[in-house]
Amino acid sequence: PELLELCRLDCLASHRDLDNIHWIERYLQNLRPEEVAPEPLIRGDDLIAMGYAPGPVFAEILSAIEDAQLEGRVTTPEEAKHFVREHWSTEDGSVKDEV
Repeated sequence: PELLELCRLDCLASHRDLDNIHWIERYLQNLRPEEVAPEPLIRGDDLIAMGYAPGPVFAEILSAIEDAQLEGRVTTPEEAKHFVREHWSTEDGSVKDEV
């Protein structure tokens, strides 16, 4: 909301044309919440079932999975689990390579 308001003020100060702002507002009104924040593909319980010990690394792993999901690189729970196994060691949760 703050960014949209900033853009509105910029448009008013620059050229007074709010057509793009109105288009964005209509677009946002039609977005379903799951399109903005889709249901997570895996959760902490899944990581535990995969052999990972609960700890601070869980947030890092789940954040990376969310990013990969939003970017379309991971689309199913199976792909998410494969992504985790590919990038993190179960022994200590350390990163195997760049995510």
